Amino acid sequence: MTRLLFSFALLGILSFASLSCAGASAQEPGSSSSLSYVPPGVFPDSLPSTPEPSATDDAGFQAPWAGTVHYGRFSRMALGADISPLGIGIKGAIILTEKIDLRLMGNFFSFNGNYDEVEDVENVGGQIHLASLQTAVDYYPRNSIWRLSAGALLWNGNQITAHGTEKGDTSFQLTNNGQIHTYWSSPTDPMIGSAMLNMHTNEPAFTVSMGFGRFIPRSQRHWSFPSEFGVVFMGAPKVNFAATGTVCTSAAMTNCVDASDTSTQFYADVQAEQKRFQKYALNHVTVWPIFSYGVMYSFNLRR
Repeated sequence: MTRLLFSFALLGILSFASLSCAGASAQEPGSSSSLSYVPPGVFPDSLPSTPEPSATDDAGFQAPWAGTVHYGRFSRMALGADISPLGIGIKGAIILTEKIDLRLMGNFFSFNGNYDEVEDVENVGGQIHLASLQTAVDYYPRNSIWRLSAGALLWNGNQITAHGTEKGDTSFQLTNNGQIHTYWSSPTDPMIGSAMLNMHTNEPAFTVSMGFGRFIPRSQRHWSFPSEFGVVFMGAPKVNFAATGTVCTSAAMTNCVDASDTSTQFYADVQAEQKRFQKYALNHVTVWPIFSYGVMYSFNLRR
């Protein structure tokens, strides 16, 4: 026990001696120690001052091409075009907020096809006519390049027409309430049948879509290539059948009637075929697809 107490005492004496020497060395004038004593409240005068910002600096408009610039409302817009099932689209977009854009689009397309003969039908032809006016609001969640859009087809003039002439002396059949009726086209005044498909049951028609890429980049880029996928809730198209010329109820060309006469059995059979086609072929088609890939050019309206 005595030896242990003596060891502790010796250790305490050596520790006190080493601390005393270190304090003396720190205060000794001319010492080469790296430690120096600075009185409170005294700081070196050699630190550089903070430079003043330049009057020409503009952090927003000096952003790199992939950076984000905070544009205000109506400060930037874009013009462009795309191709979709609605036709060739000409569109414009403008900034509403940092995450929301407003678009206005016009779509158009026209195609005419004609064939000399298809089976017993001559002068077969048709036309696809697309014309519409559309608007949409685009929202970019988390200010990303992914887009959710909602809008409306404000005006819809989309329609498809077809026509053909039944050869003279040829027969065709129509069904009405389960009964099949056979008719012959007159050789002197052949029957001409036509159909019109109108695709604007709902007007305006609500639209919903999503896409990738901004119509108006939040940077100094001018060009963008946005894509879009969605639907138009246009309602089921309406079809209309019509016929002109002369039809007969026998191969001997007897009991002939005007195909456009609304009081005949032939006209009733045509209307029955129209209703059947509407019910089984069209009533379940209530949406029109949207999928497009476009090009846009953006420019600043104001800073």
